[in-house]
Amino acid sequence: MQQGATTEGKRCPWSEGVSPAYLEYHDTEWGVPVHDDRKQFEFLILEGAQAGLSWSTILHRRAGYRRAFADFDPQKVARLTPARIEKLLLDPGIIRNRLKVSAAVGNARAFLEVQAAFGSFDRYIWGFVDGRPVVNRWRRQSEVPATSAVSDALSKDMKKRGFRFVGSTILYAHLQATGLINDHLLGCFRHRECQ
Repeated sequence: MQQGATTEGKRCPWSEGVSPAYLEYHDTEWGVPVHDDRKQFEFLILEGAQAGLSWSTILHRRAGYRRAFADFDPQKVARLTPARIEKLLLDPGIIRNRLKVSAAVGNARAFLEVQAAFGSFDRYIWGFVDGRPVVNRWRRQSEVPATSAVSDALSKDMKKRGFRFVGSTILYAHLQATGLINDHLLGCFRHRECQ
C-alpha cells in the first residue's frame, strides 16, 4: 500500500512517517468531537506540555502523563502539593518543566471553577462554537491556520479565568484535537467521519 493511503483512503500528511502511534492517533482520535470533561482536561494538560515541543514527543509520553496526573482527574490534580510537584519534576515519563507542571495544577483548579460555573467544561468550551464543530474544507496542509477567531476568544477568556499555557496557538491545537474544529483535509478519509 502506498504511503498516505489506508483501506479507507488518504490521510492528512502531518500524520505520516512519524510512528505507528502517531498514525493511530490520527486515524482514531484527532478531530473526533469530545464531550467528556476528563478527556478535555487530558488534552489541556497535554497541549500545555507540548508548548515549544513536537506533538510526537508528548504523544509518546502520554502514559507517563496519565500515571503522573492521576489518570487526568482534575480534582486529584488540583490537590497536588508542592512536595508532590517536586517528585513529578524527577519523573522521566513527563516533560520535567516546573512552569508546565505547576500550570497543570493551577489549570486543574481553574477547570473545576469552570465546571462549577457552567455545569461542565463541555458546556463552556462548546459554547465557543455554538455547540457544533467548525468544519473546515482545506485541500492542502499549508492552508490550515495556527489560530482562529475562536481560539483567540477562548484564549482570552481562559486567561481571565486563571488558566496558563492557553495561548491561541495551543488552544487551536486543542480545538482540533478534541473535534471542535475539523481540520482533516478534504482528501483525508477522516474528514467526513469527524463531522
